[in-house]
Amino acid sequence: MEKNPHHLVMGELTDYLTQKTLADTHDERFRQKIARHLVQVCGYDKKKIESRKQIIIRTGKKTARLWMDFLVSTGEKTGMMIRYAPGSLVTRRLPNLALSRLVHPYQIPVIVTCNGEDAEVINGVTGKVTGQGFDAIPDRQALMALDDAASFPVISQSLYDKASRIAFACEVDGACPCDTDVCILD
Repeated sequence: MEKNPHHLVMGELTDYLTQKTLADTHDERFRQKIARHLVQVCGYDKKKIESRKQIIIRTGKKTARLWMDFLVSTGEKTGMMIRYAPGSLVTRRLPNLALSRLVHPYQIPVIVTCNGEDAEVINGVTGKVTGQGFDAIPDRQALMALDDAASFPVISQSLYDKASRIAFACEVDGACPCDTDVCILD
């Protein structure tokens, strides 16, 4: 069991999606709540939800590793990225939009920021908030109906570089080195 001085570990729990044993923390309980909502309410197949996806971000000579909580597939592409973080949803808009441009060479069209009690849905292409609350999270049919040509534009190198700097500044710089969601590699 992982020990982190910043999180109260209350034992172990079984991950809803993978059946792996995880440390039972308040944050992990909220992640499990989100996973159950995606399957039981939104109708996603567990196999279409990738959890704890690691990505490497680079800016200048700095490199860091971050984890995406949930990536939901629409067949060949990721149609939705969900990130959990306690606290204010508004402060997560910009970094989550930036991260949605770093996971794949295309824009993930739906970005959901969730604090376990509330959720905010953002259109990845426009950056505009399109919904509020758990009920606003698109279900399987809505995600499958996305138009490939309009919803998954290729990320230019310039946009990728800008997104990397934003993500690094918001998610890594100043982050506690003990935080399990951030690992500075350089």
